[in-house]
Amino acid sequence: MKNRKVAYVVMTLALAVAVFLAWLLLLPAINLQDPLFWTFVVGTLFIWGILASAIEGSFGGRRREDYKAAGIAVACGVGIAAVGLLIALASSVVFHAKTYAGIMAVTEKEAIADDLPSAETTSSIALMDTDSAAKLGDRKIGSLAEVVSQYDVSGDYSQIAYQDEPLKVSALEYAGIIKYFRNRGAGIPGYITVSPSKMDADYVELDEGMRYVPSAYFLEDLYRHVRLAYPTALLDGYSFELDDEGNPYYTFPVFENQIFLFGGRDVKGVIAVDPVSGDMQYYDVGDVPEWIDRVYDGDLLCDQYNWHGLYSGGFFNSIFSQTGCRKITEISDGETEEGDEADASNGIDYGYVVKDNDVWVFTGVTSLNSDQSNIGFVLMNERTKECNFYPIAGADEQSAMRAAEGELQQYGYKASFPSLIDIDGVPTYIMVLKDASGLVKQYAAVNVAQYNIVATADTQAECINRYNELLGKGALVDDSGQEKEESAPQETLTPVTVTIAKIEYVTVDGDTWVYILGTDQQIYKTQFGKGANEQIMRCNVGDTLQISVNSEGVFDLPENTTDEGAA
Repeated sequence: MKNRKVAYVVMTLALAVAVFLAWLLLLPAINLQDPLFWTFVVGTLFIWGILASAIEGSFGGRRREDYKAAGIAVACGVGIAAVGLLIALASSVVFHAKTYAGIMAVTEKEAIADDLPSAETTSSIALMDTDSAAKLGDRKIGSLAEVVSQYDVSGDYSQIAYQDEPLKVSALEYAGIIKYFRNRGAGIPGYITVSPSKMDADYVELDEGMRYVPSAYFLEDLYRHVRLAYPTALLDGYSFELDDEGNPYYTFPVFENQIFLFGGRDVKGVIAVDPVSGDMQYYDVGDVPEWIDRVYDGDLLCDQYNWHGLYSGGFFNSIFSQTGCRKITEISDGETEEGDEADASNGIDYGYVVKDNDVWVFTGVTSLNSDQSNIGFVLMNERTKECNFYPIAGADEQSAMRAAEGELQQYGYKASFPSLIDIDGVPTYIMVLKDASGLVKQYAAVNVAQYNIVATADTQAECINRYNELLGKGALVDDSGQEKEESAPQETLTPVTVTIAKIEYVTVDGDTWVYILGTDQQIYKTQFGKGANEQIMRCNVGDTLQISVNSEGVFDLPENTTDEGAA
C-alpha cells in the first residue's frame, strides 16, 4: 500500500512537471475562454487516468475498486470535454445572431469623397502588398554586408501610419538558433521601413539592440516573455509598430469573448512591449495611445462586419429569405496572389487607407449571390473600430484587378489588391501591376462604376492623369504627386484630310502608338487605346481620313472617318 501511494505521488509530480513544460512550450492562456486551456485540462486528466491504471496493473490490481481513481479522472475528462462542446454550441451564432450583429456598430454614409484619399494626396495611398515590401526589404538588407550575414528580415510586415503617411515596417530576425547564441548579447540591431507610396526601403539602426523578439529562444522569446507576465490574457498575434519618435514596439491585442465563453471575439485592450528593455504596458481599449495603429486587425474587422451584415435580421433570415443580408467581398478560388493582404481561409481580402494618421481597412461589400459586383464599400479603423458603409454600386475588386491585367495582358502582369481613391468626385480603384518576380512594373486606375475605363502608366501620377483624360478632364497631379495649380490650356486642333501611304503600329514604354504616313509625306500619330480603335484597325493604305491634329502631329480619330465617310 505504501509503495502504491509513493508511486501515485511520483507520477502526479512528474505529470505536473510535464504539463508545466508543455505549457511553457504551447503557452495557452490560463483562461476558460481559451479552448486550448480546456484541451490541456482534459488531456491532463486522461493521461493521469491512464498512468493510474498502469500503476494499479503493476501492483496486481484486479478489483474494480483498484481502478476507481483512474476511472474518476477519465470520467471527469469526458465530462469536461462534453461541457466544453455544449458551451461552444451555446456560444454559436445560431442562438445569438442579433448579439453577434451588434458587436460592430456600422454607420451608413452617402458621401465617400470626404473619407477617401484624393488624387492630389497620393502619398496616403498604400498600394504595396506584403510580398512586394518583403522584396524591397530583402534587397535593402542585402546591401549591408555586416548585417545580412547574421540576420534576416522578418516576413511579418505591419502596415502603420507614421507622420500621416503609410509605412510598412518589419524587424530583423536571427538567422537561426546558432546566430541567436552568437548575437544574443547585442540583440537585433534595427528594423526595415518600406514606403508603399515611394516604393523604397530604408534600414534604421538602433542605439541598443532588441532582445525580446519573436526569433529569440527560451525566456527571450517575445511571446513567452509576454505570456509569463500575463498568463490569463487571451492573445492571438502581434504587430511591430513605431511610436512617434521611431522607437520600436511590439503590440499584442488582448481579446475577450462577448458571448458565453467561446463566441463573439472582441478586443478589450493592448499590451505594448519595448523589445529593447522588455518593459510592458497594458492599455484598455479606450486608452490606447494614438501611435498604436493596429488594435483590431483587418481579419477581425471583416469578421465582425460579416456578423453585422449577415445576422442583423436573425440567423434564419441569413439562411432562407436573406433579406438585407450583405457580406465582405470574397476571393474566388485561384484569385489570391501571394503577398496580398488576405485571409484565404476566410475568403476575404482588403486594402489600406491612411487618414488622419490612422490606418483604415478598405474592402467591398456584396450581396450573397456573389455576382462579381459590389453594393458598397466599408472603411474600418484599425485603432478605434469605427466602421462606415458607403452604398456605391460598381465592380468588385477582383473584376477591377482582372480589367487592369487585361490592359497589359501581353506582359502577364498580376494586379495587387486595389485601394480606393477619389478622383475629382469619382470613386476609383488604384493598384499596382507586378511581374513574375513580384516587382512593381505599372500602376493602374479602374473606374468603379464602369470597369472598362482603365488607365495604366509607369508612375502613379501619370496613371491618374491618363485616367482623368479618359474621364474627359485635365491632369490633376504632376510627377511629384503635387496638385497642379491650374489646368494647362487646351491645344488648338487643326482639321486635316490625309490619304494613307503607310501605317505602322509601334510599342513605346508599354503603350501602342499608331503612326500614319500621308501621301503629303507628313507623319501623324495617335495612341492606340484612346479614340476609335475599331476604326483605325479598318484603315488600309489608300484610305482617306478626316482627323484633328495638334502641333506635335498627334491626332484624334473620330468615328466613321475612312473614305467611305469622307467627303
